[in-house]
Amino acid sequence: MKILMVLTSHDQLGDTGKKTGFWLEEFAAPYYVFKDAGAALTLASPKGGQPPLDPSSDSPSAQTEATERFKKDPAAQQALAHTATLASVSAADYDAVFYPGGHGPLWDLAEDKISIALIENMYAAGKPVAAVCHAPAVLRHAKAADGSPLVKDKAVTGFTDTEEVAVQLTDVVPFLVEDMLKANGGNYSKGADWAPYVVSADHLITGQNPASSGPAAEALLAMLAK
Repeated sequence: MKILMVLTSHDQLGDTGKKTGFWLEEFAAPYYVFKDAGAALTLASPKGGQPPLDPSSDSPSAQTEATERFKKDPAAQQALAHTATLASVSAADYDAVFYPGGHGPLWDLAEDKISIALIENMYAAGKPVAAVCHAPAVLRHAKAADGSPLVKDKAVTGFTDTEEVAVQLTDVVPFLVEDMLKANGGNYSKGADWAPYVVSADHLITGQNPASSGPAAEALLAMLAK
């Protein structure tokens, strides 16, 4: 079982002068779900090397069992520090792909042609494609085989407009994940803000927020087990 995890390389939070990147829990929780299940993991990002960590996700209040485990795991830290470049990986080599969120993907992965092609190829091959929180942004330009938006008429979720309001970044982000998924014809649904919520449609899995990252990874494993 080979799983590719794709992280952002983008570290600028719009024009605020503040930093962004990937959200630690959204990487750590799925990483250990997959590792503990015996999966062979490859980590990749557009630029390769160490992906930028959203500093907010490293605050004391954002820590979870998975993030604490990561901080005591030199092998995991080493793997994260040396991600492959996205251009060097092939969809054919993996059974599934998982995209952790954080605000970074809104800027780079949403528009990255290599990532878009990877998603389209994985999905067309019947392989699970999973994205959590802000990472459903990566589906913005992905197309189905008939040329329609990949999310069209599929059950999807992602970071809610109300969650974006709560973190006061509605006017900073290039687009709102919920609004984009709806505009692309997705059957968007959501749970309570900040509560775990995951939906699956065919072999597309989306999670709403950081708390959904572990459950989304479990859903991906369940899909691979079928």
